[in-house]
Amino acid sequence: MKRMFMLMSCCVLYYCTGCSQEKEEKEEQIKLVATSPLAKDTTISKEYVAQIHAIQRIEIRALEKGYLQKIFVDEGQSVNRGQAMFQITPLIYQADLQKSQAEANYVGIEYRNTKSLADSNIVSKNELALAQAKFDKARADVSLAQTHLQFTAIKAPFNGIMDHFQARLGSVVNEGDLLTTLSDNSKMWVYFNVPEAEYLAYKEHAKASDSAMKVKLLMANNEVFNQPGVVQTIEADFNNETGNIAFRATFPNPDGLLRNGETGSVIMTVPMKNALLIPQKATFEVLEKRYVYVVDKSNVVHQREVSIASEMPDLYVIKSGITANDRILLEGLRKVKDGDKVSYDYKDPQAVISHLKVYSE
Repeated sequence: MKRMFMLMSCCVLYYCTGCSQEKEEKEEQIKLVATSPLAKDTTISKEYVAQIHAIQRIEIRALEKGYLQKIFVDEGQSVNRGQAMFQITPLIYQADLQKSQAEANYVGIEYRNTKSLADSNIVSKNELALAQAKFDKARADVSLAQTHLQFTAIKAPFNGIMDHFQARLGSVVNEGDLLTTLSDNSKMWVYFNVPEAEYLAYKEHAKASDSAMKVKLLMANNEVFNQPGVVQTIEADFNNETGNIAFRATFPNPDGLLRNGETGSVIMTVPMKNALLIPQKATFEVLEKRYVYVVDKSNVVHQREVSIASEMPDLYVIKSGITANDRILLEGLRKVKDGDKVSYDYKDPQAVISHLKVYSE
């Protein structure tokens, strides 16, 4: 029994020794590639959700009460400044004008007679002044009646595109009733919100370049609009709830492709000083968080979460989690786990990034 126990102990010792040697041999066989983050000044493209508005968009409302007698345009039609759009029945206002003109003629005769008498010193100057006042009032009534009559014909105040009608032919409209809207789409105002840190970077860049920043517009179909835009306006205040400030870029729209109310994304190139760059392939994702393997001085890998400041083709700009002095695994991430001791070849980060697609084109 004693001899059998010693034999079993030797077998167990041999087995454990074999496992240990096998583990060491496995560690020595794993040959990986590591690099370091690259710190350099660069520019990144940031996308901001945007709302697109016409440079001018107004409501066309009835200025007088009456029947909508004529509609000269159609929904979606392009109109020119001064073009007739709607006609409200003018009969009442024509009658008012004729009445005012008749009264003005009558008062004018009275005034001329009074003036002749005043010139002959038959009536006083006060009576002449009273006749003058009545005549002026009558002429003012004529002007007012003419204005009311003109308001029955509604014309386009600028070149634009008609929206859908809010009233139909023959409808009774009151003063102030909405008829349609008119949009000038020759240029478009695109609004988007920018975080405070990126606003400061933009201001520094604008001050250094002494020129307005140009931006691009990514439309809803994921195609870039064929005209560049220029950031021309920044609102005065930050939104205290979101920490953002609103920018407004102006885009020419010669083909009329953009319409009021569209959405898209503004692509703005933002300069970044001393940005920390790593290849995207050096990271992996766990539960929607991004990680890298950091190799310590003892060649042991440690899983570490990183925060992404921005994404570029093949690259991530790192906000936090690692430094430029850290060594991270570049290849073989699936061959190791947290706490493994590894052997690796080190590649210079500048050489690694220069061979990526975004830099090799």
